[in-house]
Amino acid sequence: MTVSGLKQTARVNTRAVKTAAHCSAADATRKAAAAAVAAAVAASPLVAVEEAFARDVQPYAGLTPCKTSKAFAKREKAEIKALKKRLKKYDSESAPALALNATIEKTKTRFANYGEAGLLCGKDGLPHLIVDGNTEHLGEFAVPGLGFLYVAGWIGYAGRSYVQMNKNTAKPTEGEIIIDVPAALGVMFQAGAWPLLAGLELKNGTLTAPESEITVSPR
Repeated sequence: MTVSGLKQTARVNTRAVKTAAHCSAADATRKAAAAAVAAAVAASPLVAVEEAFARDVQPYAGLTPCKTSKAFAKREKAEIKALKKRLKKYDSESAPALALNATIEKTKTRFANYGEAGLLCGKDGLPHLIVDGNTEHLGEFAVPGLGFLYVAGWIGYAGRSYVQMNKNTAKPTEGEIIIDVPAALGVMFQAGAWPLLAGLELKNGTLTAPESEITVSPR
């Protein structure tokens, strides 16, 4: 082999060694970074969970998360045990047995949903709704309560509007005895905006009857 060939071979070997060393260093750096990130990710949820647990339970003496409540788990076992005891009385393919199996699955799902929803349970093992305005528990009472008030107001405003509409017809009582479905549906869809409509009527003075139309018993 010539001198120039030896030099070229030496250069190639040197480059290979440098590349291998560079790759090894890069791999080591990546592994160290990945380990640091994994440690941070593993540590952060624990802190967050502990902080959330302390913040959520501390204001409510005697209450614990249903997910970790022994009384809650005991109540679930008792309900499932009672259903399984009834299940033994029927053939596995009979209609009552299928219904009981479905009830058992629904019971398990219900308790699991209560636990995952973050509800707080007392010593009786039952969930206790928090209604003090805590934003972490708005879904337990405030949101369903507002939803109920909206739906109830929607139904009431639609009925009131339908009765008022019939007053302008020649035979108002017939419209109440035999419901005019197309007109009732139109009134119902319009009543979906009842909070705004009721506010406008209150502002215009048409929401309530005038005092002159209200009868007062003699005293």
